[in-house]
Amino acid sequence: MTASRDTSPLPTGHHLTRRTVVTAAGAGSLAVVLIGCGSGDDSDDGDKGAPEPAGKKDEKGEESEEKDTGGAAAAAVLARTADIPVGGGKIFKDEGVVVTQPTKGRFKAFSNRCTHKQCPVTSVEGGTINCPCHGSKFDIADGSVRQSPATSPLPPAEIRVEGDAIRLA
Repeated sequence: MTASRDTSPLPTGHHLTRRTVVTAAGAGSLAVVLIGCGSGDDSDDGDKGAPEPAGKKDEKGEESEEKDTGGAAAAAVLARTADIPVGGGKIFKDEGVVVTQPTKGRFKAFSNRCTHKQCPVTSVEGGTINCPCHGSKFDIADGSVRQSPATSPLPPAEIRVEGDAIRLA
C-alpha cells in the first residue's frame, strides 16, 4: 500500500509538502544555531552592555583600523616581542596561532593546526613547530613541512608588530 501525498492548497495559495516543511525547519534550526553561537568572544572586558564605539565597523561589518585601533578583539596585544624567543616561538591556543621569531626582530605567525589531520601543534623547538599526533614538523621561518606525514605548509596568520607589542591583524 502506498501513502498518498496531500498537496491541497493552503489558504494562501501555497502547496505544503514534506520537503518544504523539512527544508523550512532545517533553515530555521540553522538560524537558531547561528544566532546562539554569538561572536565567540568570551573575554570579559567589563563593557558587555556598552555600545560599540562609532566608526569601529564599516557598513559591511568589517573593522576599520584607520578609525579605531584600540579596544578591538583583533587589535588586543597577543604577546610582547620579548615573549617570543629568537629561533623559537610560542603557541597561542585560544587564538589558534603560533608566533615565531626565526631571526632577531623578524616575527612570523601561522595557524596552530597541523595540515595533516588538524591536530593542534604543541611545541616549538629546534627550529620547528611540532605536531604530537603523527610527528609532523614545520619550519618556524615559513611554515613549510620539515617532516611528514603533513604535505602542506602551515597557513600563515596575519600579525602586526607595533613597538614591543605583537597583535593579530
